[in-house]
Amino acid sequence: MGIYDLIFYLFAAVTVLSAFFVVTTRNIVRAAFFLLFTFFGVAGIYVLLGADFVAIVQLIVYVGGILILLIFGVMITNKITNVDIKTGTIHTLPAAIAVGLFTGIVGAVILNTDWFQVDTKMPASTLSTLGNMLLNEYVLVFELLGILLLVALIGAASMARK
Repeated sequence: MGIYDLIFYLFAAVTVLSAFFVVTTRNIVRAAFFLLFTFFGVAGIYVLLGADFVAIVQLIVYVGGILILLIFGVMITNKITNVDIKTGTIHTLPAAIAVGLFTGIVGAVILNTDWFQVDTKMPASTLSTLGNMLLNEYVLVFELLGILLLVALIGAASMARK
């Protein structure tokens, strides 16, 4: 087991544990902060898979945009910070049994196959290829999407101003 495998397992553990705490915590601010760690773990796994662009987009869009908006929205409304989330968990035991069975089946399949003995070489970066494609082959589509996003931003700003 190399350092690459250990880093992957670290990111996987951070992602799974923080996602578990997002679902089980009853405080919405803590759930938002655990969601932050979940997004960072997923971005780390993307980097290990060689999908650099997807990892950066994950950080910019989810961590930089959606999560910060969620945290500010919760913290600006001062009366919601101490409100507990009502999950209505009435079927906890059957759900726990189903999750345990599913985890056991997936674990048995992984242990009985050669999936864990793959080549652990770090994949090459995809950013230069993607950049060349966006600025050479798909430049018209790239520019049209930029104009469309600009029009949507101007429309949202004018609607919010009224």
